[in-house]
Parts: sequence; C-alpha cells; structure tokens
Amino acid sequence: METLPSLQIGQHIARYPIIQGGMGIRISGSHLAAAVANAGGVGIVSGVGLGLNSPYFDPNESNPRIRREQFFEANRLALIDELQTARQLSPDGIIGVNVMVVARDYETLVRTSAEQGVNLIISGAGLPLQLPEYTADYPEVALVPIVSTTRAAKIICRKWERQYKRLPDAFVVENPNSAGGHLGAKYEELDDPALEAKQVIPELVNYLDNELGQPIPVIAAGGVWDRADIVKMLELGARGVQIGTRFITTDECDADIRYKEFHLHARPEDVTIVSSPVGLPGRALRNPFVEKVMSGSALVQKGCLVNCLQVCRFREAGEFYCIVQALDKAARGDVENGLVFSGSNAGRSDRIMPVAELMHELVAG
Repeated sequence: METLPSLQIGQHIARYPIIQGGMGIRISGSHLAAAVANAGGVGIVSGVGLGLNSPYFDPNESNPRIRREQFFEANRLALIDELQTARQLSPDGIIGVNVMVVARDYETLVRTSAEQGVNLIISGAGLPLQLPEYTADYPEVALVPIVSTTRAAKIICRKWERQYKRLPDAFVVENPNSAGGHLGAKYEELDDPALEAKQVIPELVNYLDNELGQPIPVIAAGGVWDRADIVKMLELGARGVQIGTRFITTDECDADIRYKEFHLHARPEDVTIVSSPVGLPGRALRNPFVEKVMSGSALVQKGCLVNCLQVCRFREAGEFYCIVQALDKAARGDVENGLVFSGSNAGRSDRIMPVAELMHELVAG
C-alpha cells in the first residue's frame, strides 16, 4: 500500500494530508488540535464563541451593551488561552484556527490568531475577502478560504490578487451534500450533483493549475471517513482532506463525554437537515431540540444574548433559536436541548479511541 503524501500549505508541511475540521463551540479546541498535530496532521481550533463557556464572561450581566462587549473580549481572551495551550501540547505541530466571516468579531479573532503564531487560518461562512488585510504583518500565516464552488474561489482569487497582490495558500472545498454543520448552499441546492466533490474538485484544480497557473492545494471536505475516502479525493486532484465528524469520537475531542457518546450511538438515519438563524441549512443529529425546530414548535428562549453574528434571524425577527447557545449547550453535554452538528457519516464509529490510533488507521488503512 502506498504511503500517503505530505501536505504543504504555504510554508508549512504536514506529514500527512489530513486537516482536522474546525468544530464549534469547543468541540475542536486545544486538546484535539494538538493531538492531531502531534500525529502528523493539521490541528484546528474552532474560534467560534469560545468566550461563552469561559471565566471571562458573565451571561447573567443585565446590561445588554456591557454583556456584548464582555462577550467579544471573552472570545479574544479564550482564543488566546486555547492557542497557547495547543502550542504547549504540540510545540512543533501545525496548528491552525477556523474563524467564521459572519462573526461580528471576525477581524479581532483573525488578528489575534496571527499574533499568537498560528500556522494557518481557515475561513468560511461567507467569503473572506479582507482576510489578507488583517494578516498583512504575518506573511508566514497561511490563508485558506472555504468554498463550495469554483465560482466562489474565482471571486476570492480576483479580489485578493487585485487588492492585496497575493493568492490563497490553499482552498478547502466543502461538499454541502455530506459535510456537517452549516452548509455553503441553499436548501434548494442540496443534493445537486454539481456540488459533489467529483464535479467541483477537478474543475477547481483545473482553474488553479491551468487558468491561474498556480499550484494552490485543494483540500476536500465533507463525507471523508477512512483511508479509501482519502485516496478517492486525492485521485480527484485534491492534495489533502479535511475530516470533522470522525474526530468527535476521540479521547482528546474537547466536547463533553455525553456529546461524544451521542455521536457514538447515533444511526445513519439520525442525520438530518435543520434550519439555522444564520439563513443557511445545517446538518445535525436528531434530538428533541431538532425535532422542535423542524416542527416549528416554540422554543422557550430569551432575546439575543450577545449580538454575535452579522446575520441572525433570531435577533432580528425572533425566529428559530440562538445558535451560539444551542451549540454551547450540546458541547457541555446537554444533548437533548442543544444542537448537535454532524456530517453524513455519523453512526459509523464503534468506540471512542485516541487520536493517535485514529490517525494511524486513516494513514495505514
């Protein structure tokens, strides 16, 4: 069996072409990221809402303005904590951060990540058109947008080249038909064959190699579970893969044990599509919370807690639910009343294992 190739993104070379996906809130924190980096992959800390479950934030603060200011500062301080812990646990590994464009404190989180010495920044949930501006003083930090289409990648390349005289160091191509969490497609676009990896990856690779003339690595994300899936994506032209759901059922995953066990005991038919207040569909596991959302039942919730997103129908119209609190509840172990995001492969784990063992299995087959 052939050895999997290494993966170079910018100045950084990982022994294996495996990036661990960023999963918020506190699903992929410092411990998971460091373990993956130590095992030869790229470890990613999710920068989403870290302040919520931190010593820096008081959710009971009655003044909304003070509460929101405190939340954004808590996010910044908690991100610093996570990145410093990850680096202590993995002094020589490749550590990155995943930051959502739609977050109101996006610029702060990106700048903080660069200041803390991350090796790469992965950015999606919107087009990261200004990402190079925020990291201009840190040229060694690799910049990796998440896209679902070649069209989105072209927009980013043209904007970055024109305005910043640079191009992305890699692209993560997320397949919305199999990825977990928020999806880069509208409801009516889901299941569209044109968004499948076998269509988008060769098309994007052709654009980058032949039209742009730049060997920018393409990373396949969504639905990758084992070595056979990795090989399949590499054969399509990808240089690496991003894996999220599979890393949830590991010892080092930063989520509560009840969250991990919920994934462990899930069945394939438990995976469903759920509405989100950010205006995008998401892939999650069925539970009482999701059943209520899908049936349109009223969810007893107070108003907007921290004004954390640029777009939020819960804040603006009282629709759906508070996404940051729903994800946080689940991560803390309340898997009945929280939102449990998952990819299409949920239910395939048979036990919780160490990251090193999982990485060996992915690499050796």
